[in-house]
Amino acid sequence: MRVALLGCGYWGRNLARNLFQLQALDLLCDPREEVLLEQRRLYPNVEFSRDYRAVLTRPDITAVVVAAPAELHYPLVREAILAGKDVMVEKPLALRTDDGTELATLADERGVLLMVGHILEFHPVVLRMRDLIEAGELGPIHYVYSNRLNLGRVRHEENILWSFAPHDISVVLFLLGQMPLRASASGGSYLQPGIVDVTVTNLLFAGGVRAHIFVSWLHPFKEQKFVVIGQRRMMMFDDLSRETKLRIYQGGIEWVDGVPLARKTLETAHYFPETEPLRLECEHFLECVRTRRRPRSDGWDGVRVLRVLEACQRSLELDGQMVPVAQGAP
Repeated sequence: MRVALLGCGYWGRNLARNLFQLQALDLLCDPREEVLLEQRRLYPNVEFSRDYRAVLTRPDITAVVVAAPAELHYPLVREAILAGKDVMVEKPLALRTDDGTELATLADERGVLLMVGHILEFHPVVLRMRDLIEAGELGPIHYVYSNRLNLGRVRHEENILWSFAPHDISVVLFLLGQMPLRASASGGSYLQPGIVDVTVTNLLFAGGVRAHIFVSWLHPFKEQKFVVIGQRRMMMFDDLSRETKLRIYQGGIEWVDGVPLARKTLETAHYFPETEPLRLECEHFLECVRTRRRPRSDGWDGVRVLRVLEACQRSLELDGQMVPVAQGAP
């Protein structure tokens, strides 16, 4: 197994570091010569190229990791699949559901692996949260909300919805195990005309479960929190906390003589060893390449996230109107 990394920008550098530490970085490709010069100093024994097509035609390269700008994901992944390479691509899989569906279908037809970098699906805290939900520890789920806020880094290629929200959407779908029926999103463009900087998204699921997602790169402080409210318990994942990343709250509201009263909550803190989720994601991809096991965040997982994103984008353009989310198999 020999792996090539296509793209070494802001996030590609993190992928390069992890793949190198896992002894899986054989070739690094980027069209910018200055980037390659910088990376050569870090990884002297790795091959370098500016021509991705030359990389894809090499029979000794069996898998590629794509970390190019989002608008290049579809054409790069398509060419890689047609070249018979297993592919891991950063989120989003594509910028159109139809394109993502084509890629997932093509990968299945060609017998190659396609994995999308929904990194939080590999976070130990998110896995623990899913286990607690599936075990019924929280009781029936009422609603979920997430905040992913920061000051910068502002993108020019896609808006905040497509840049930040795929993380939270993938976690919501992962935890609830179902697609939303309808979605609405509202936001505003304050820094660049036509590029939304902040959005608030609402997702409605069967049974009345709701999810609320607030993302912004125009915010005075950084926050990455994910909260799940159940009938018996509540839990909060604070990704910026160095110690107690997961807190479980017992109790909630009880009715006394027809009056709702808040009960005191007993907090249970869950500690997790310091582990980089990106490393776990890379390890999962490499293991899938070796064993031919379907990745957890496969191409169809990416398609489901795209369906929600497209519904949210339509709602944005309709000034927050609730719109249906495409369902269908798989």
